[in-house]
Amino acid sequence: MSHRRKFLKQGAMAVLSAPLLSFDSQKEWSLEPLRTDIYDEAYWKSIRKQFPLKEGQTYFNNGTMGPTPGYVLDKMMHHMLHYNVEAATIDYKNNTGPELLTGYFPYEELRTKLSKIIHCDFKEISLTQNATFGMNYVGMGLDLKKGDELLNTNQEHGGGFGAWQLLAKRKGCVYKQATLPEPANDAQEVVEAIFKEVTPKTKVIAIPHIVSGYGTVLPVKEICQEAKKRGIFTVLDGAQCVGHIPVDVKDIGCDAYYSSLHKWLLAPAGSGLLYINKEVAGDIWSTIASYNWDNQEDHGFRLMQNGTGNAGLLAGYDAAVDFFNTIGAENWLGRIKELGMYLRDGLKQMSHVTIYSSTNEEMAAGITTYGIAGISGPDLQKTMWERERLQPRSVGEKMIRHSVHIYNSKEEIDRALQVVESLG
Repeated sequence: MSHRRKFLKQGAMAVLSAPLLSFDSQKEWSLEPLRTDIYDEAYWKSIRKQFPLKEGQTYFNNGTMGPTPGYVLDKMMHHMLHYNVEAATIDYKNNTGPELLTGYFPYEELRTKLSKIIHCDFKEISLTQNATFGMNYVGMGLDLKKGDELLNTNQEHGGGFGAWQLLAKRKGCVYKQATLPEPANDAQEVVEAIFKEVTPKTKVIAIPHIVSGYGTVLPVKEICQEAKKRGIFTVLDGAQCVGHIPVDVKDIGCDAYYSSLHKWLLAPAGSGLLYINKEVAGDIWSTIASYNWDNQEDHGFRLMQNGTGNAGLLAGYDAAVDFFNTIGAENWLGRIKELGMYLRDGLKQMSHVTIYSSTNEEMAAGITTYGIAGISGPDLQKTMWERERLQPRSVGEKMIRHSVHIYNSKEEIDRALQVVESLG
């Protein structure tokens, strides 16, 4: 027994005295390999090596959760290890090290980086856990009254309608859904479907920028412009958008916008953002109150008062933004669009395939939802995995949702198309 205690004690001391290690000691994760002037197929193959995904398996479900790059994991885990090793040497009040706690500090540097991605003032951005948090901060913060109408669509993600249904029940508001075309290939039809349900009592239009189930990019700028003329508050569910398509909240003209960056920006799970236009931010009550709950100088900071959180997660969040910026928005978003079109062009050649996503490329990006006559979505997902180790996601009984990202290749898409063709 004494020998065992001595062994454990020596092992613990060795861990404390060793330098902080990478989660993968065989690799040195760095941004340097990302820097180039040539973005050819060889470059994108090298990008795949920046992810600790298993070789021989293909992930096509980024619409649910994006895999985290090795560089991001390294930064996050290093931060978490640092505090567990150096806890006694750090005074968080006097800022003698990286942030120990979230929920109390403004994180101005990270918010500034994000503001440049979505094109706004950093003080209009709050760091949240995910899109659902953002939706609730807006919904619960609005002064709504009995009889006020709240308009969603019939193609919302569950995280896109919950707060509005709750408000309808709690405050006596009227909850409505606009029925969107399926598939949606005409932007004007979408606009008309939304405003068909609008009345003088409509106070909020809360719709997705990209429909989660179908990947349809809605004409949100046109909808927000018309809503503003009518004095209607607009909230956009951008859970599938930041890191997927260009997002310019000022050009769109929405009042609020929220997103989950653990999807297309490939940040760690729990990385979200909320934008509220500074012209209306003062009208939004704080949902969670802590030290700076009434800060009128920085409304974004005011709305992210949520107590102690994981600062290591925020270190990973920041690293994911650096990863994105190093590759560059134009290259990153362009690659996603290129791969999405490549998949859709292949599917369009097969008569036994029904595409439920938009085939209007102005309303499409990296998500494509489709089905095969006589085969259920779960069976198609199972077949792709069993035959080629390809992992998209079934949605409903008849469809499969196929997400592509920068870590994917055209060769992987070709293998998926071959499976689909063989089932005709």
